[in-house]
Amino acid sequence: MALDYNLLDVRVDLKAVRANFKLLQGHCRGCMVVVKADGYGHGLLEVARGLSLDGARMFAVGAVSEGVRLREAGLPGRILSLLGPQDMREAKAVAGQNLLPLIYRLDQLQMLAEATAGRPQQIALKLDTGMRRLGFTPEDLPALLDQLQKAKNLEPVLAMSHLATADDPNQAEFVQEQAARFQQCRAQFERRGLNLEYSMVNSAGLLGYPELHFDIQRPGISLYGVNPFHGTAWEAKGTGLQPTMTANAPVLQVHTLKKGESISYGRTFTAEEDLTVAIVAMGYADCISRSLSNKSYVCLHGQRARILGRVCMQLTAVDVTHIPQTVASDTAWILGGPGPGAITANDLAGWWDTIPYEVFCLLGLNRRV
Repeated sequence: MALDYNLLDVRVDLKAVRANFKLLQGHCRGCMVVVKADGYGHGLLEVARGLSLDGARMFAVGAVSEGVRLREAGLPGRILSLLGPQDMREAKAVAGQNLLPLIYRLDQLQMLAEATAGRPQQIALKLDTGMRRLGFTPEDLPALLDQLQKAKNLEPVLAMSHLATADDPNQAEFVQEQAARFQQCRAQFERRGLNLEYSMVNSAGLLGYPELHFDIQRPGISLYGVNPFHGTAWEAKGTGLQPTMTANAPVLQVHTLKKGESISYGRTFTAEEDLTVAIVAMGYADCISRSLSNKSYVCLHGQRARILGRVCMQLTAVDVTHIPQTVASDTAWILGGPGPGAITANDLAGWWDTIPYEVFCLLGLNRRV
């Protein structure tokens, strides 16, 4: 739901999301679409429903509550909660809504055993092969396997890990180190007689490491139109993806900024010649970062216009001297836009000194539904 005090208009092109899914399906054997964090800001229910029409039957969410929302909306198939249950209430929701919880701590097994009261419950296991966030290391597995043997009603069906450097061709060696640790874990499971599915690749792994696809692949950022290899030697591996989000706001006023005059807080920009500026109704209250001050652009009439001075709470000034047709009520695009001046998620992320993931998640707070 969009913030109700702003004029920034963030839109999602679900047709483009679905087109990206169809493209990625050509690389997949078992495609689990990642819709965590409100579908990377694109809308959890909207994205999941759209992709289900094209055959998606496995979804990865973040919190258990997101999985519950999908179930209550009638989404069938496997729904994996990447954060797993954090308390007894969530453990009961996992059991009651037939979710697949990702387990990375032994106490989560105890919670589920109590919540299910002996009823069968499938689980997934998170393996830490080098990311060093969540999960069981190869050294942790003997204790895990012993615990699983005691929890007779908990049935492991999936083991997964996550690649730390798959989007950087220069760090391919570390990808292979993680893969070797993953295989060590797999060997331990097989020695104990566990028949599991395995999953390791994200978007970059899907497109760049077909030998690591295993049973299930988990595309995330590529669903939302971003090439994980943008700017690298492997950029061609991610061609064909379509942009999925746009963001624009109206021009409120156009006026002259005379030579020697400054604009916005702190006087961080002073005109070296007479300029024409447009004041656009967007700012950091709309999740447009203040760090974009004096270095980012918007798209107006198909051309790029540079931000002048500091981004304010709900207002931003841009230089439209070279776009003389600009008037109040025109549309300025901070993401997307028509013509050669269109701004991509990678463009905006670069000026923002971040990544497209953060751009989507923040701008998505303004999404119109």
